[in-house]
Amino acid sequence: MGVTYHVALPFVRDEAGEIIAGEPQECPDAGKAARVASFLASDPKHCGAIAFSRTGDPSLGDFEDAVVIKTFGTVDPLALGG
Repeated sequence: MGVTYHVALPFVRDEAGEIIAGEPQECPDAGKAARVASFLASDPKHCGAIAFSRTGDPSLGDFEDAVVIKTFGTVDPLALGG
């Protein structure tokens, strides 16, 4: 099995208009990650945010694919390796 991390990740547009990931925020559970992502997406400097979880073994660096909990606004799904 392993450890599950829940994360809220905001997105911004750079000067060229490309969508890039901002600073991820680790959360204690999926519900909190969704609430934080919603809050981040409401910030005018962000174009969107995503809440996701990822399970794995941090000591080995071996993680399963990210599981999207919820998206808000405009995000880059490729930022999760999708």
